[in-house]
Amino acid sequence: MSTPAIAIAGRLIGPEHPPYIIAEMSANHNGDLQRAFRILAAAKAAGADAIKLQTYTADTITLDSDRPEFRIQTGGLWDGQTLHQLYAQAHLPWEWHAPLFARARELGLTIFSTPFDFTAVDLLESLGAPAYKIASFELVDLPLVRRVAQTGKPLIMSTGLANEAEIAEAVQCARDNGARDLVVLHCVSGYPAPAADYHLRTVPDLARRFGVISGLSDHTLDNATAVASVALGACVIEKHFTLDRRGGGPDDSFSLEPAELAALCRDARTAWSALGRVHYDLKGCEAASLIFRRSLYVVQPVRAGEPFTPDNVRSIRPGCGLPPKTYDGLLGRKAARDIAGGTPLSWDLVAS
Repeated sequence: MSTPAIAIAGRLIGPEHPPYIIAEMSANHNGDLQRAFRILAAAKAAGADAIKLQTYTADTITLDSDRPEFRIQTGGLWDGQTLHQLYAQAHLPWEWHAPLFARARELGLTIFSTPFDFTAVDLLESLGAPAYKIASFELVDLPLVRRVAQTGKPLIMSTGLANEAEIAEAVQCARDNGARDLVVLHCVSGYPAPAADYHLRTVPDLARRFGVISGLSDHTLDNATAVASVALGACVIEKHFTLDRRGGGPDDSFSLEPAELAALCRDARTAWSALGRVHYDLKGCEAASLIFRRSLYVVQPVRAGEPFTPDNVRSIRPGCGLPPKTYDGLLGRKAARDIAGGTPLSWDLVAS
């Protein structure tokens, strides 16, 4: 099933267009609006197409509870905190959204967000968000998917933790509620995630199975996985982005720094450019090298009427003589005239 391109803020996204690179700010503002502004500017300078926020508060995403199930005990980065404590530290204050949207527009950088409840959608709609993202953990929240789909904006959904049936339910829910421009990102919800867990062949399968544009939300520590995904058809790449991986914020340690984001933008687009099409003919840059192919030359003087033999004819570079495939049929035939050594063979030198 083929899927036409979609557009976010005028930028076409699809297999026939360079990969769309999203820099995920997440919690990397570290509670500092000026740092958030600097992240926007750095993302733009690195060549990202968009910056993405997350719109929630600790109270809209969880409860302030110390019950065991609300305490993080997974052996990862945030162990020991309650969910409420983590999100209280990580959330982007709602009053920052308007100035961040305004600054991004000044920079010419597309900005949108991941809403985590209906009130977040209302806020983002009031700011004219051009697209929305559903986070992996929220993919099973079909009422939220429905509410976002009803905006009619392009919708990107991450699939970490979801099985095939859950992805199908979310895609169907989005389509049933007005989402026409869908992107589904293959994702592994580990922070960081090892490359070996990514199974990138899932990226083209998502596109075929669900008739969507597919891409990658990448939580590995470098760019190799993301660039490789482009060769398999990823049209959108999302990576967490920070100014300094040692910044101490909840997500800093597994995020790209500015030079790394610039490398991702460059290398992903180079990989896409290299895909091209099925093409067996001479390439433009090869034309000047064509002369250096092998061909048949007279390598010792041959008198008229003498036969061509392995001693006086060889296949060598450059390519000015007869093609080497004529060698076997040429042996034993006679020279039409005297031929000096170093002469490229041509049919007019062969007696009929």
